[in-house]
Amino acid sequence: MRFLLALLLLTLGLTANMELYPKKSCELYNNLKHTKNRGHVVLKLDRTYEMLKHHKGNYLLKVEGATPVQRWVNDDCLSLRPLRNSPLYGKAKTTTPVVKKRVAPKMYVASTHPTQNLLALSWHNAFCETHRYKKECKRNIGSLLRTKKIEKTFVLHGLWPQPRTQVYCNVSQNEKYADKNRKWHTLKDLGLSASTKSALKAVMPGVGSNLHKHEWIKHGTCYGTSANRYYEDAIALIDQVNNSALGQLFTQNIGKNVSLRQVQRVADKAFGRGAGSRVELRCKNGLITELWLHLGSGEPEIGALLLKGQKVHGRCRSGRIDKAGFGR
Repeated sequence: MRFLLALLLLTLGLTANMELYPKKSCELYNNLKHTKNRGHVVLKLDRTYEMLKHHKGNYLLKVEGATPVQRWVNDDCLSLRPLRNSPLYGKAKTTTPVVKKRVAPKMYVASTHPTQNLLALSWHNAFCETHRYKKECKRNIGSLLRTKKIEKTFVLHGLWPQPRTQVYCNVSQNEKYADKNRKWHTLKDLGLSASTKSALKAVMPGVGSNLHKHEWIKHGTCYGTSANRYYEDAIALIDQVNNSALGQLFTQNIGKNVSLRQVQRVADKAFGRGAGSRVELRCKNGLITELWLHLGSGEPEIGALLLKGQKVHGRCRSGRIDKAGFGR
C-alpha cells in the first residue's frame, strides 16, 4: 500500500512541475469560470509556464509576477513542445517528465469573431444638446446658414461585440488606464488607411475628439480583425442604415415625434420581417439620442445580420428627432 501511495505522489509531482509552452496570447484568469482577470494578464510567447493542475479543459498555472500567482487558462493555449514559429523553438528542455497516465486535454476552439454585435448609431443633433463643449459640436456662423450631412443622418457611435462584458481584449494596463480616464489623445495611432480615415470622418464626427481610438481600444480589440477592417465594416453598416427606408424615416421627420412601433414597422419593410424586433431606441429628455441595432455575424447585408441578432425590448417607446442647433 505504501508503495502505491508513493508512486501516486511521484506521478502527481511530475505532472505539477511540467513546463508548458504558449501557442497564443490567451488571457490568464483568477478563476475556473474565466470571469475575472486581475491585472489583465496574458500568456507571453517568450516564456514557459509551470502547470499545477489540469481540470475540465483548463490548466492551472503558476504565473510569476501575477496577483494572484495561480491562474487558469484554456488548455489549447499551451502545448508540451514549442511551435516552430515560437521564440522558444529549439530551446525546449531535453528531459521532459514522462507521465504514465495522462488525460487528453479537451479541445477548445476559440472564436476569432463575435457571433453577436451591437451597432450603436447616434443622432448627432441630440448628442450635441448636452455636449456643446465637444469639438465636433461647436458651431460657427457658416454652420448656422447651412445644414451639414451629419445633422440629418445617423452618425457612428460604435460597433460593440457582445456580450457587453467583451471589452479591452489584449489591451495593456497603460492603454486601459488612459482610455478609462478619457485621455484618448494619448492612445496610439490605429494605422487606418487614407480611404478608411476619410470615410470614417464622414460618418463619425467624434473623430475630432479621438472617439475612434476609444471605440477601438474598448470594443474593436474584441472584434477579431484589424482596426482598419473593424471600421470598414462599421462604415458599411451605417451607410446601409442611412440609405435605407429606416434612415429616411428619421431624415424626413426631423423636428417631429416618432414611436418605436413606427421604427420597427419600417425596419421590417426595409430589412425583412422580424428585423424590427432587433431595433432599439435610446432616449433622453424626450429626444431620441441613439438607434441600437442588435446584429448577428457572418453576413455583409445588415438585413441578414438583424435577423441573426438578439430580440430586444427597449424602454424608450417614442421620442422627438432633434433639429440642428441648440435649445430647440
